[in-house]
Amino acid sequence: MYNSTKHHIVLASGSPRRQELLRRIGIESFDVVVPDADESCPAGLSARETVAHIARAKAEAARALTAAEDIVITADTMVFLGDERLGKPRDEADALRMLTELSGNRHTVCTGVTVRQGDRLKCFTVSTDVYFRPVREAELRAYIACGEPMDKAGAYGIQGRGALLVERIDGDFFNVMGLPVMPLALALREFDIDLL
Repeated sequence: MYNSTKHHIVLASGSPRRQELLRRIGIESFDVVVPDADESCPAGLSARETVAHIARAKAEAARALTAAEDIVITADTMVFLGDERLGKPRDEADALRMLTELSGNRHTVCTGVTVRQGDRLKCFTVSTDVYFRPVREAELRAYIACGEPMDKAGAYGIQGRGALLVERIDGDFFNVMGLPVMPLALALREFDIDLL
């Protein structure tokens, strides 16, 4: 069973959803830092390579904010519709554009995760296919008006009202929330953290 006094865990992310997911899997005690990482990527990377690259960059940037013995978790989640990367919407019009593109289509959510302690590094990526039902513009506008889409990649949150847009998923639900918890738990075992 996980002993919270044995390790000092740092989540290098300001995401409230990632913080909630860590607590859900039994990590109650952790610090939060938000590193200033360069999120640019070399040209030609695949979706998985892109999120892995940024997660590693965040882990490197977190070195300045953490101690060498800390176990640092970083993650980067992106939404891809074909070759188009959908980040957080700039404004309501941008959110409507994204959600209209997603309506009736399949898209992929990719998350790269890095666990670091000193020079030890464990990296992995997870992809989930998400299928939106065809959604009327009036529904999309009502969803945008509730405010939920504005701080989320792809302009929706599957754990909230955005679930009403999703017909089905193929893969890890928690990955779509921003942190694939089962692969993370397996990675943490390599750092002597067993959550069960």
